[in-house]
Amino acid sequence: MTDIQNQTRPVFPFTAIIGQEEMKLALILNVIDPKIGGVMIMGDRGTGKSTTIRAIADLLPEIEVVADDLFNSHVADYDLMSDFTKDKVTQGIEVTTKQVKVPMVDLPLGATEDRLCGTIDIEKALNEGIKTFEPGLLAKANRGILYVDEVNLLDDHLVDILLDASASGWNTVEREGISIRHPSRFVLVGSGNPEEGELRPQLLDRFGMHAEIRTVKDPCLRVQIVEQRSDFDKNPQACINKFHEQQVKLKNDIILAQNKLPNIMIDYSLRVKISEICSILNVDGLRGDIVTNRAAKAFAAYQGHDEVRLGDVKTVITLCLRHRLRKDPLDTMDSGSKVDKVVNEVVGDL
Repeated sequence: MTDIQNQTRPVFPFTAIIGQEEMKLALILNVIDPKIGGVMIMGDRGTGKSTTIRAIADLLPEIEVVADDLFNSHVADYDLMSDFTKDKVTQGIEVTTKQVKVPMVDLPLGATEDRLCGTIDIEKALNEGIKTFEPGLLAKANRGILYVDEVNLLDDHLVDILLDASASGWNTVEREGISIRHPSRFVLVGSGNPEEGELRPQLLDRFGMHAEIRTVKDPCLRVQIVEQRSDFDKNPQACINKFHEQQVKLKNDIILAQNKLPNIMIDYSLRVKISEICSILNVDGLRGDIVTNRAAKAFAAYQGHDEVRLGDVKTVITLCLRHRLRKDPLDTMDSGSKVDKVVNEVVGDL
């Protein structure tokens, strides 16, 4: 019943969302290249975090999945196939497919490990020798978006499982010596309010990007946002129709960028500059370097460039590094400004 409701419930158009450009850009780049590693969105209550995340999922083109498969398996890509579909393909059995909307899965705060990972029916396995797997949220989110609201309030154990599945692209469930593994490639999106507690630094580092959003202060813009929302609540379909052309254009831009991405080049000198910035900022490990390179390529593809330009790097680097800096309680400068300052010092003369 829930799935039917989700399909028919009107979703606020992504292109109608005013302001919060940083959050919107981070989501678009993760959709273009899911290997960026997801995005953590931290900000004030009531700033449209959930609305924006649901809107990006609704905007995406439909995907082709294997019809009788529990994991949204891809018909041709082995990395996105369940073992069940792989066996069929290997044996030369014809596989039927269907088009579905990109899955958008919400992880509730009270979720258990079984709800997240899925469960194996041990009794059936022992008595009848049949592996019966009840898919969890990680299976349903494969090739889609997994959204965790108030991720800073989620049990650390579940956050660990989430991040491991997100990084490896696979989920393994083991019960009483029985093991089932399935693909779990998704864009992980977390949101939260910093007043309710911070994520552990080692967990925060696992998110590819970190967007900070603040309540809009400009009175005129606030009025515009309120009017936009009121119009949607009054007549959702009229609002959706009004932004139809912009939605189609953005959808096409995303598809073009996804197709262009594999051929985007980034010059060696730019890669050195990225690593120099990470080094000056004392970013632990190399994840910051890797994510910045990926994000810059995705942004270049989105802009229609053939190779990464300096401006592309400057646009994305704060999103990729601000959550990776070591916290200094005595530092008066916030991490985003610190990244900007170092970037301008290193590449400002280019």
